[in-house]
Formats: sequence, structure tokens, C-alpha cells
Amino acid sequence: MKKIEISQEPIELNKLMKFESLVSSGGEANAAIDGGLVKVNGVIETRKRKKLLAGDIVEFMRESYQITLS
Repeated sequence: MKKIEISQEPIELNKLMKFESLVSSGGEANAAIDGGLVKVNGVIETRKRKKLLAGDIVEFMRESYQITLS
């Protein structure tokens, strides 16, 4: 599992995906979320602006990412 370090909580799911280059654009992040391709803490997440906190786990494209606070 990879770690993603954020400096401030919370962070929105679509912004995290864009800033961490999991996708190439915000539109691509929104499409992936709308398409049910993203899980947060093991549950498919369809809210683009889902607030993420330290300890949350995001799954996308067969990779897992744990959010940590710096």
C-alpha cells in the first residue's frame, strides 16, 4: 500500500486524485468517480467531493493508497 501525505485535512477525493497524478485531469477524476472505479475504505465512492481524512484508504486501478497527515 502506498502512502499519500497531506498537509491539511480534509482533502476532497477528486482533488487528491488530480494532485497525486492518479489521473491526468480533474475531469478524468470526476469521470472515474462517477463510473464507480474508486473505493474509499472498501466502499465504492460516487461523491466527487468526498472529504478524506488521515487513515482513509483510497483504491483505484488495483492500487491502494493510505492518507497520512504530515
